[in-house]
Amino acid sequence: MNIIFNGQGTDVLDRFRKQAAAKLSRIERLEQKAIRVHVEVSTERNPRQSGRRERVELTIFSRGPAIRAEASAEDRYAALDMAFSKLESRLRRSGDRRKCRHAAHATRLDARNALSLIGGYDLVLDGSDNFETRYLVSDACFLAGKPLITAALGMFDGSLTTIRAHERNAEGEFNPTYRCLFPEPPPAGTVPACAEAGVLGALAGVLGSMMALEAIREIVGFGEGLVGRLLMVDARAMRFETLRYRRDPLNPLNGDALVITDLSGHR
Repeated sequence: MNIIFNGQGTDVLDRFRKQAAAKLSRIERLEQKAIRVHVEVSTERNPRQSGRRERVELTIFSRGPAIRAEASAEDRYAALDMAFSKLESRLRRSGDRRKCRHAAHATRLDARNALSLIGGYDLVLDGSDNFETRYLVSDACFLAGKPLITAALGMFDGSLTTIRAHERNAEGEFNPTYRCLFPEPPPAGTVPACAEAGVLGALAGVLGSMMALEAIREIVGFGEGLVGRLLMVDARAMRFETLRYRRDPLNPLNGDALVITDLSGHR
């Protein structure tokens, strides 16, 4: 660990340096690698009382953007404790973010790449704003054997459901598909896309949070999910309703007569 000190009162800095080093060694264990820390110690005027306060600023430069925490107290050791607690909390939050991996796919989803892209994931969330993509994703998830959480928005309404059409329910029947709920897309031009009609950002946030909650449910497993249930949100009346739907034996995916066995019907 490399600690750089800058401060006043060199006669007491040695003892302060040892205490700071002991605390920052915990940070190094948290980071699991050597760190470089800048410690700034200064004295500032106390605006509320006569006298001065000790200010401690800790900055870590070990990776990426610098992470900084500072605190003031009448005693520099108390200020160190406060600054250290803030720094440790920020590092933990940063560490949690580093555990999440983000992979961007700079390509348009189509029939040629849908199965390869979707096949690399355990759970798919779809919030697309056109019917062509919704049907492509739902068909691809069925063929790839992946669960799908899909949500849609209107100007003042939204809906959400979970599709596990590749699995069977407790009665041994296949779960319903997206096409059991919406057999065919509406005629072109009859339902405007979000970009044309506009949506409420707050409503999109509500549906997005619900999708995230349903994703956690699918991963962890608790309560009753939305398989076979369509959750509908009416923002005008602030009303939530749930519609149950079942497998349609005539649906072309897992119906009695299989019609769709690949994505050749999509563009």
